[in-house]
Amino acid sequence: MQNKRTLISILMVSAVFGLGCGVKKATHQKVLNELTATQSELETTRGERDALLNDRDALRADKANLSSAEAEASARAAKLAADMQATEAELLELRKQREAADKRLAAFRELTEKFRSLVDTGKLKVTFRQGQMVLELPSGVLFDSGQASLSSGGKAALQEILDVLNDFKDRRFLIAGHTDNIPVKSRKFANNWALSTARAVSVVLYMTDEAGFSSGSVAAAGYGEFSPVADNDSEEGRAQNRRIEIILVPDLSELPGLKVE
Repeated sequence: MQNKRTLISILMVSAVFGLGCGVKKATHQKVLNELTATQSELETTRGERDALLNDRDALRADKANLSSAEAEASARAAKLAADMQATEAELLELRKQREAADKRLAAFRELTEKFRSLVDTGKLKVTFRQGQMVLELPSGVLFDSGQASLSSGGKAALQEILDVLNDFKDRRFLIAGHTDNIPVKSRKFANNWALSTARAVSVVLYMTDEAGFSSGSVAAAGYGEFSPVADNDSEEGRAQNRRIEIILVPDLSELPGLKVE
């Protein structure tokens, strides 16, 4: 580039001196032509230089964009890996829940089969409610009307059930007493709550004193008429509501996602 500028300067000087010294017209024209050609070449070179500079800037921009794209792709890959790990954990948790549910269902079916004769005669109803196995006994099977002490027939019926539950003595049991909505007519019990609770306690005492269940594995609760399973407008519905429930409390270690210390 510097040589070309020097050549142009020489040609210009030569042209000036040539004119002053009476150089021939042809020689002068030749010098002008060379000057014009050199100027054109210079412009072309400048254009090539600018194009190269533009290409350089474009390459730098592409490199920056590529780095940004690589960083974005890396972030997406990391997120995808995290999502896959979370999905695998969720699937594992679902499998645990399914296994626990299958285990409870198998136990439910096993108990139902063992209680088949009592269920068929209407002395017992086996249900699975709110994740808990519930054995429902009509109060009339266990108690005389308005009484909270187990009848002789009630003890026999209860013992049949407890003989089966002996295989589940490691479980905890909640004994729940229920009544219909007819007010109790007894000086001994102020209301249906008192009657239902007293009946539940009678069952608990029989389980611990006569059937050998641990005192720490059973508890009693009275719900009165406030947890019906049928309509109290009919005698049939009221009979269903007068009941004792033996609820098998779930083992907390069987509940997925719950850590037990």
